[in-house]
Amino acid sequence: MVVALSGNKNMAVALCLWLAAVSFISHRTSAELRRFEQPTRGDGTLKFLVVGDWGRKGEFNQSQVAFQMGRIGEELDIDFVVSTGDNFYDNGLEGETDPAFVDSFTNIYTAKSLQKQWFSVLGNHDYRGDAVAQMSPALRKIDNRWLCLRAKWKIVVGHHAIRSVGHHGDTLELVHHLLPILQANDIDFYMNGHDHCLEQISDDKSPIQFLTSGAGSKAWRGDVKNMNRERLKFFYDGQGFMSVQMTRSDVDIVFYDIFGKVLHKWTRSKQLHSDM
Repeated sequence: MVVALSGNKNMAVALCLWLAAVSFISHRTSAELRRFEQPTRGDGTLKFLVVGDWGRKGEFNQSQVAFQMGRIGEELDIDFVVSTGDNFYDNGLEGETDPAFVDSFTNIYTAKSLQKQWFSVLGNHDYRGDAVAQMSPALRKIDNRWLCLRAKWKIVVGHHAIRSVGHHGDTLELVHHLLPILQANDIDFYMNGHDHCLEQISDDKSPIQFLTSGAGSKAWRGDVKNMNRERLKFFYDGQGFMSVQMTRSDVDIVFYDIFGKVLHKWTRSKQLHSDM
C-alpha cells in the first residue's frame, strides 16, 4: 500500500494496494497498484491510526487495544485506519462467510470513531487461509469499512518489516530488493506489522523511517535482537498502536500502549518547493 500526500491546494491522498506477494519481489520490478482517493480536510490535514497483527476474536488484549484506538480515534477525529496485516489468526479466513471476520473485526472495533475506511494489507497468517476472500467485495457487504506518484509525503505499507529489532529481525529479501527502490523514490515512511511490538528505526542512507505497529493483540515480551541498535529511536515489546497526523509540511507520529498512554512521539517537518 502506498499513501501519497499531494502538495497542491486541493490536496487528495491516493492509497494504493500493492498486491504482489513478498516472495515475488525478487522476480518483478513493478506491480499493479490499486489506487483509492482519500481527500484531506479543509485545512489540508490528514489523521489516521495504524495497527497490525490483531485478529484474535478479542483475546490477548485485542479488545483493550481496540477500546483505546476508539478513544484516541475520537480525540484526533481520524480519517481512516491502516492495518499492517495478520488480520485473522491463526490461519486467515476460510472463506467469505467465515464468522472470524465478524468475531475479530466487526464485533471488536465498534467505537464510533473507528467506523471509517480501513485499508488493509495481508500478512503471512492471512495467506495460510483464503487470501482471495479477504479481498472479496462480499466482505464489504458485511462491513463496508473493509478494503483490502507524485507526492510531498510518501508512505509505503507492508506486513513484513524491512528493519526491526523484534523477533523476526530484518527481512533480507526486502532489504535487498525493496529498500533500494524506496530509497530511490524518496519514500518517507515504511509501516509494517509482523513483529508483535512497536518500534521506530531510521534508515542510514536516506530519510526513511521504519515504523512497526504489530501489537494489536498478542505481544512478545523481551524478544529483542541486537541488530539496528545504532539507528533505533524507539522500541516497546507490549501491546498498542500508532497514530499519524499529517499536514503539507509536518508529520506527527505517536505510539500508545494498551492503556492509551503516550509512549513515544516523533515529528518531521519538510520544506515544500511550492512553499518556498
